[in-house]
Amino acid sequence: MKQQMKLKSNLHNKNVTNRGKVPSSLKSKEEKSVGPWVLGIFLFVVVGSAIFQILNVVTNS
Repeated sequence: MKQQMKLKSNLHNKNVTNRGKVPSSLKSKEEKSVGPWVLGIFLFVVVGSAIFQILNVVTNS
């Protein structure tokens, strides 16, 4: 009886300490939402258009 209780207690303690630990194979891998090339092109367009607009305002005034 005592041996059975000890076994159940040990199993319970192992379960408590392992709770929340998901093996890495089961976790979904987070992928980058925007690739570096897309980000680079976006920044090129935004910064380029801002510089173009500034030059356009300076030359026309």
